[in-house]
Amino acid sequence: MKVLIVDDDRTLADFLAFTFKREGFEVILAEDGDSAYRRWQDANPDLIILDVNLPKEDGFKICKRIREQSDIPIILLTVRSDEEDILGGFHLGADDYITKPFSPRQLIARVKAVLRRSKKKSPTTVREWGNISLFINRHELKIGEYAAIQLSGLELRLMDCLMINVGQIVTPEIIIDHVWGPNAGDMDMVRQLIHRLRVKIDTQFPNQISIENVPGLGYELKSIGDKD
Repeated sequence: MKVLIVDDDRTLADFLAFTFKREGFEVILAEDGDSAYRRWQDANPDLIILDVNLPKEDGFKICKRIREQSDIPIILLTVRSDEEDILGGFHLGADDYITKPFSPRQLIARVKAVLRRSKKKSPTTVREWGNISLFINRHELKIGEYAAIQLSGLELRLMDCLMINVGQIVTPEIIIDHVWGPNAGDMDMVRQLIHRLRVKIDTQFPNQISIENVPGLGYELKSIGDKD
């Protein structure tokens, strides 16, 4: 299980990393909002520990930004004990709110409780097309009898966009909106992401599906047997 720890205090971040590694977690570190968002998209963590007091973009804004796109459990850390701050964090979608200082035992107990609640409320969502199954919550793609592969957050949203629009040409603008959100992403990012997903698909699922480039228009997901 992977945890993303977002804190600009390196001493505290290292302490948290040690605590989680001792409990068997794989740890991913980020020190500000931009790196947190990128690592969440690319590493597909199971949980986020997010400090409220961060440079550039505070933890509340990051929580809101991620919550708009994902149900991943988020625990906020803060020195603030004001009730309005705590309620504000919950309003933005945080699953729990821990005030510093705290003990490792308290943190792990709260984490386990949040993960239990998350597991109960998050049944597996599957998008299917023919023998292709995209497991949204698990970030997995499976085709026929081949073993499933793990997708990053960006790859998952790209594949989801293509499967939603099967039989249609998907413009780069539609992909950008679905993967990165309005006013984010660009053509180069789309091309790079398409390439990464193609490599994964071609390596694990040879001669099964392809992402076709339609010059001047966009992309289309096809099974190999459907290619013209």
